[in-house]
Amino acid sequence: MSMDPLLAKARGLWEDLAGVPVSFAPTGGVNVVVSPESGVCPVGWVGVVALGESAIVTVPSESAAVIVRDALTRLPVDAVVDAAAVREVLPVGRVLGPAVLSYMSPEGFHPVAGSSTVEQLSGHHPALRSLETAAGPEDAAEAALDEITSPVFVVREHGKVVAAAGYQTWPRRTAHFSVLTAPAVRGRGLARATGSAAVTHALAAGLLPQWRARLRASRRVAAALGFEELGSQLSIEI
Repeated sequence: MSMDPLLAKARGLWEDLAGVPVSFAPTGGVNVVVSPESGVCPVGWVGVVALGESAIVTVPSESAAVIVRDALTRLPVDAVVDAAAVREVLPVGRVLGPAVLSYMSPEGFHPVAGSSTVEQLSGHHPALRSLETAAGPEDAAEAALDEITSPVFVVREHGKVVAAAGYQTWPRRTAHFSVLTAPAVRGRGLARATGSAAVTHALAAGLLPQWRARLRASRRVAAALGFEELGSQLSIEI
């Protein structure tokens, strides 16, 4: 049976980011490889990505590979991106994630025809720094507006930017999305409005939209736009 094209593209991206030859097993399971320069996780950490019924894991050294391979290949695929399950089998220090990975095909897009006027700004515009301050350091770090390489699509109210969305161009012609909304205006559809404009821009450029989310609210926005949840990512320090 042929693989879903969206899943195949998503897997190809993360196989490239692993930095060494590795693939998601077509029959399921967990493949562990040594990659000190892996782009799947912070340097020196263990990076886990599960897409479909299989997962790839990058580790920084051969000694770590022995420990991680023995522990994680015994777990079901959905458990290797579950921080609690991984803590049961590995000596885990810090953890990033898990984050849900969602992707979109052009035919799956649900554009938003909102009443809010969406403008374009550059990623270095000072109004975006004001939005980050309003959102707080944790949300601002999660959104990473400063890493956006596309135009930034924003909504202003009373002269201030209250919502913003854009994307960073990743390998394999992937658009990795960032969205941030000021706390005082959340729940009004502004993330969907700015996100829709950013997705329109990415699809017009022939890119694969990727949405990575930890919070349920962010996942709801992605689903409303037509993103499909295909897997999860987890980074751990051991």
